[in-house]
Amino acid sequence: MRYELTKELETGNTMIDQEHKELFEAVNRLLDACSKGQGRSSMEEAIRFLAAYVDKHFAHEEQLQQKSGYSGMAAHKAFHAKYKKTLMEIVAQIPLADPSLADLGSLNKHVAVLVNHIRTEDKKLSAFLKNV
Repeated sequence: MRYELTKELETGNTMIDQEHKELFEAVNRLLDACSKGQGRSSMEEAIRFLAAYVDKHFAHEEQLQQKSGYSGMAAHKAFHAKYKKTLMEIVAQIPLADPSLADLGSLNKHVAVLVNHIRTEDKKLSAFLKNV
């Protein structure tokens, strides 16, 4: 399943939407590589991207929340911390030299958690920011 930044997932915040688009493009590159039988060789690049992405993107969201006085900031920040921790645990278990299909599936499942977060929590943040 490819990821697409649909209207349902857009927040209306240019920076956040652009970063979400970058995430989807990176994950789609990995999925495309998997469909061509090249997923294992693309795993390291995807992992490096995701690790850097969550640090950068979550920091940007938290800065917006801090500046705007977003009341849901504590819960949002807690999700970010837990997501990063789980991502690092998943990544630590994946052998970069020879990842399995189960490893790829585990990483993809964790990306789906982030997409659901975008669909619910980031949309709440966006609605708040539009009214500030």
